[in-house]
Amino acid sequence: MVGTVDARLTDLGIEIATPAAPVANYVGFVTTGNLVFVSGQLPLKEGKLQYEGRLGESVSLEEGQAAARLCAVNIIAQLKAACDGDLDRVKRIVRLGGFVNSVPGYKDQPKVINGASDLMAEVFAEAGTHCRAAVSAGALPLDAAVEIDAIAEITQ
Repeated sequence: MVGTVDARLTDLGIEIATPAAPVANYVGFVTTGNLVFVSGQLPLKEGKLQYEGRLGESVSLEEGQAAARLCAVNIIAQLKAACDGDLDRVKRIVRLGGFVNSVPGYKDQPKVINGASDLMAEVFAEAGTHCRAAVSAGALPLDAAVEIDAIAEITQ
């Protein structure tokens, strides 16, 4: 039986792939109690970085939003793994931490990270509303345009 969250993903045309392997000495997520802490996710698709460079320089706001959305898809992939394939176990997206690779003085970090926040609301409905941070970074791994981490509450 397909769950509610999986049905929403299908309606949105989003396929959740196997989570990307970590690029250094860490794991993709850690579960403690009812919380899942998801490591920072990059805008990777099929193992390849899709958006690289800095906002306000070589990456447009719209591309930054698309990068953030792809990071959110990768967060959902990690959550699916953490929930043994059952995304209906996600009770709440608690927090997103958004990092935007941008030039000094860039001020649209919240608009960029909305690409991820909007997707979480679309996929998880009320449970997708969350608190968050949206900050500039002078550089990100692999020169990614965006990196986002997450905390979610799940049912056992």
